[in-house]
Amino acid sequence: MRFDRKLQLMLAGTLALALPLAACSMATSAQGGVTAESIMAADGANWLSYGRTYDEQRFSPLTQITPANVSQLGLAWFADMDTARGQEATPLVIDGKIYITTAWSKAKAYDALSGKLLWEFDPKVPGETAVKACCDVVNRGMAAWGDKLYFGTLDGRLIALDRATGKQVWSTVTVDQSKPYTITGAPRAIGGLIIIGNGGAEMGVRGYVTAYDAQTGKQVWRFYTVPDMPGKNDEEYLKKAEATWKGEWWKLGGGGTVWDAMAYDPELDLLYIGVGNGSPWNQSYRSPGGGDNLYLSSIVAIRAKTGEYVWHFQETPGETWDFTATQHIILADLQIDGKPRKVLMQAPKNGFFYVLDRTNGQFISGNAYAPVNWAKGLDANGRPIENPEARYDKTGKPFISTPGAAGAHSWHPMAYDPTNRLVYIPAQFAAYPYFPDLNWKPQAVGFNVGLDNAAGAMPAIKEARDAARAATTGAVVAWDPVEKKERWRIPFAGPWNGGLLATAGGLLFQGNAKGTFAAYSSKDGKELWSFPAQTGVVAAPITFTAGGEQYVAVLAGWGGVWPLATGILADKSGPVRNVSRLLVFKMGGKAKLPDAAPFENVPLDPPAVTGTPATIAQGNALYGQYCNVCHGDAAIGGLLPDLRRSGVTADAATWQSVVHDGILKDNGMIAWNKYMTKEQIESIRHYVIKRANEDKALETR
Repeated sequence: MRFDRKLQLMLAGTLALALPLAACSMATSAQGGVTAESIMAADGANWLSYGRTYDEQRFSPLTQITPANVSQLGLAWFADMDTARGQEATPLVIDGKIYITTAWSKAKAYDALSGKLLWEFDPKVPGETAVKACCDVVNRGMAAWGDKLYFGTLDGRLIALDRATGKQVWSTVTVDQSKPYTITGAPRAIGGLIIIGNGGAEMGVRGYVTAYDAQTGKQVWRFYTVPDMPGKNDEEYLKKAEATWKGEWWKLGGGGTVWDAMAYDPELDLLYIGVGNGSPWNQSYRSPGGGDNLYLSSIVAIRAKTGEYVWHFQETPGETWDFTATQHIILADLQIDGKPRKVLMQAPKNGFFYVLDRTNGQFISGNAYAPVNWAKGLDANGRPIENPEARYDKTGKPFISTPGAAGAHSWHPMAYDPTNRLVYIPAQFAAYPYFPDLNWKPQAVGFNVGLDNAAGAMPAIKEARDAARAATTGAVVAWDPVEKKERWRIPFAGPWNGGLLATAGGLLFQGNAKGTFAAYSSKDGKELWSFPAQTGVVAAPITFTAGGEQYVAVLAGWGGVWPLATGILADKSGPVRNVSRLLVFKMGGKAKLPDAAPFENVPLDPPAVTGTPATIAQGNALYGQYCNVCHGDAAIGGLLPDLRRSGVTADAATWQSVVHDGILKDNGMIAWNKYMTKEQIESIRHYVIKRANEDKALETR
């Protein structure tokens, strides 16, 4: 934790003086000033923070739309986006206006009643930044405070906009832009501070979260989640963490990025952050000799005003599977064993649902909400009882883990319904093969995870692919946190389904990977209404009132790491298209989407295989190292163009222009001439040609 002490004391004094003016702050809210009191307001008319309120429950008290009348819900209006990549943002609604961020970190404002575009802002993120992003060029939303809006950009800036005009007020670079940091998560606004984390642990960085003054953009404090090299850690919590690390972890940063989840308890003044995976994933490279590696895969509580460490709970000690704890955090007050408890709840990647005492971090319960084979359960202190075979190392022993690296639950927001006392989890069930790389060395770009991605690629065997598709599913799991068990579920044929919204009207809203936006009974999961969105919906919906009517809104647009990297697991009918739109619904809405264009998949018609086995083997290894996270496992494209079907693959000169020279760098395809020779780049082309011929043979068969 590092901060400007003078600024901190001045800010704390200002906050103390402001407390008696709480009643006035609500009045100024009507004039456009967002305050802590308005964020915590119970009426539900607006949606002022990422999870609606600081407890991140994503539960709205609005009741106009109910199971009895939801069949009358219709499209009020829609707005097309100018970015055909993943749309993951939660909109904000303030006094009849909707504010969103989109892919490539753009911001837009709309009139909530008419859908009129009020303003838009483009921070002009350089296209080359895409190579630093593990999981698409997405953005999950904004924070609001006073008369300003705040959001992070993919290249690591925190930007403040005038809410009325969309004009930039200030911009602060929050990361070392020479390193592979990114920002995709939404900031939080707390007590005049804007708090933001970052991503990049797959690439090789050191994680932290930072607070900035909302008016000036000046840094107030910074909290690191991983210790620096011994002798450089001044803070006591980092000194204690040193003993849990081995080797020279600091050279690649160690990981631990705070790329998504945060929640805040104003009464306790505790900010809860979810900490990410290690860098590299493979612990035998990151921390030879093991160790818990604090504070990876942990929930950490810190003082929101000062950034002071208070407590932590580590969910996956010594993590080596990309089991982050950055998934959605929910705060609630529950009756447990007949006693009221202030709890924190999370369903992280590792497959266990955790309930903690949020005052002190005490473990209350933890149970599997999805299939788990890497651990046999949790002990009395919440520590996983590991399956010894699960801890692969650099000696070459692989492990196929359930859940896999995508997690049993990723970033997609959950929802908590205090009426039914259920947490709704957008769960996914998919395994992942961890093949350690025996000769791994960190690279300047691309994934630095210590795994051999080429060895783990899906083979060109129809039966193996069909079995993988059948075994890869998802569901909404309705979880009872008191009884510690599943109540019911809504099954889906595939994973990566959207975030959730629960309402006091008895409804649960969610979009899914097949292009449907639907409403379910929050009591039993029965589907009550659906809308064909023409694209996969992964973002979480919101609800608000305008002109006396209740509306529901969601950003639609297929994307993220699953569509990018796992095109091989797409439905047999082909990959899901991206049609990025803001969809806004109300009772009796009559708007219509334009007819969807027919999906046409370019037939496989590759040139003959001419590369030698050695050349193709080299291309396979390089593709796994640099290319598969964007262009798909085994060169089967999902969201981005499928290289097997691209005309570029058939022309060696054009291939070099794109890959070596970077003629498409503004679209995110950098020039790779700093990292690979022309001969190496050509070997990748020969590998893609071989893969295309294998799959053409499969289709013919």
